[in-house]
Amino acid sequence: QVQLVESGGGLVQAGGSLRLSCAASGISLRLNTARWYRQSPGKQRELVAAMTGSGTTNYADSVKGRFTISRENAKNTVFLQMDSLKPEDTGVYFCNANDRIQSYWGQGTQVTVSS
Repeated sequence: QVQLVESGGGLVQAGGSLRLSCAASGISLRLNTARWYRQSPGKQRELVAAMTGSGTTNYADSVKGRFTISRENAKNTVFLQMDSLKPEDTGVYFCNANDRIQSYWGQGTQVTVSS
């Protein structure tokens, strides 16, 4: 059974930082692509960052230079380091990973950035 468990969300002032974690079980993040999505109030869920099994990363234009996705293979965990946070970064952040069978989602973690 695949599980993705996010943590690290919270309330932070604009300009601050947060680090999100996504601990995976039942799926190897070293062999599959992991992604972070966010859903902001009134908006569709959007892709924020992704990392392939080989380590290639890509980011939404809105977060380039501020967010960094990384992975710790020994813990089968991906991280999203978020710096210089803006109020528009507010939303629920979801971890996603997919293998050949299906796509899996975590339960999400709330990030709120106050102005």
